[in-house]
Amino acid sequence: MKNGASADLRVILRIDFPHAERLGRGKMMLLERIRETGSISAAGRSMDMSYRRAWLLVDAMNRMFSSPVVESQRGGKQGGGAAVTPFGEELLARFRGMEEKARAALSRDLDWLDANRSKDVSDEGV
Repeated sequence: MKNGASADLRVILRIDFPHAERLGRGKMMLLERIRETGSISAAGRSMDMSYRRAWLLVDAMNRMFSSPVVESQRGGKQGGGAAVTPFGEELLARFRGMEEKARAALSRDLDWLDANRSKDVSDEGV
């Protein structure tokens, strides 16, 4: 992107798997928050998401792959918790890398879109 002209245009990567499973930025953000907080519950709260919703997303990711993405420990003396597995870390790194490659590959097209879009349209979603 030249001079950040199309910095407000975004490429959003989502990978659709068979059987309606999806991998996208929301699940990746949840993984990052689990890494930061050590907790599915805290990660969900930080995203204004219920524990149940966060747990269902983690469960879906764990079922999508042959290796677990997140491992959790039930409460007790240690208070429970969750950790992104080495496979989950690799998944996160590869997904973020794919996003960057997509942005780089499309930067000239984004610049063109930005140069040719109507500046009169409000930035509110349509």
